[in-house]
Amino acid sequence: MILNIKNVTKQYATHKALDRVSMEVPKGSVFGLLGPNGAGKTSLIRIINQITAPDEGEVWFNGEKLTQKHIGSIGYLPEERGLYKKMEVGEQALYLAQLKGISRQDAVTKLRYWFDKFELNGWWRKKVEELSKGMQQKVQFIITVLHEPKLLILDEPFTGFDPINANLIKDELLTLKEKGTTIILSTHRMESVEELCSHIALINRSNKILDGAVTDIRKQFKSDKYEIDYKGNGIAFANALWAGFELLSHEPHGDLMRAVIKMGNGAKTNDLLAALIPNVEIHSFREIVPGMSDIFISIVKENNLMEPVANDL
Repeated sequence: MILNIKNVTKQYATHKALDRVSMEVPKGSVFGLLGPNGAGKTSLIRIINQITAPDEGEVWFNGEKLTQKHIGSIGYLPEERGLYKKMEVGEQALYLAQLKGISRQDAVTKLRYWFDKFELNGWWRKKVEELSKGMQQKVQFIITVLHEPKLLILDEPFTGFDPINANLIKDELLTLKEKGTTIILSTHRMESVEELCSHIALINRSNKILDGAVTDIRKQFKSDKYEIDYKGNGIAFANALWAGFELLSHEPHGDLMRAVIKMGNGAKTNDLLAALIPNVEIHSFREIVPGMSDIFISIVKENNLMEPVANDL
């Protein structure tokens, strides 16, 4: 594990932002830190970056208790963007790169590579204020990854990006993962999780309510529901089902019929297909696997955690 968070609690005046939160981030993973605004995600990120300290609990980095010496191994792109508007783009990028311990010569070489990759070469001597919001975000992303951190933390990284540039950043994140970088992606946008994350933790109202590998969580919350598109007589289809199956919906779908069936009483998919194939022509058969958004909503409702929180602390 690159990061081990143990019973971390953080209190701000009368608001408890984190309540004995524990989780482990595997090396080489894209780890989704998920939850609505106000859940406590940003507070946890600030603690990992040592911007603030926990009131209780510990954070371990790469087998060692987290200290200032680990800052150089972490890259952090906060949700609140901030560049010096009056500085030239290249000058500012060089300045921030050297703050991360990169020599000027190495910084120039690396920045030229990234500026070429992100089509920013013509903007090296332009002032930051002349860049669009999306271009400024690309510059900040470059600065965040330039020192090749072992752990990269991104807080709502796709906010404000058009679809083309959002896909560009997603592709770069997957490339960095392949090279061994561990990535923490903090977001309330579940579609980003579906595309990128191998592991997740769900936080709501200061508490961790679920964590683990995405594949394991989906198996844990599988609904045993199947969607079937078929051609044939609807009555014959319904009559073919026995007590092990529950017909949840049944309606036309283009030239076909579509049914949703829930399995029960120990029935297997082969049992279902064996019952249907002699009676209708099956065109498609798929398991309905709940998305991370559905899983999150169901857990929050189950734990009576639907009360909104005003601030994202």
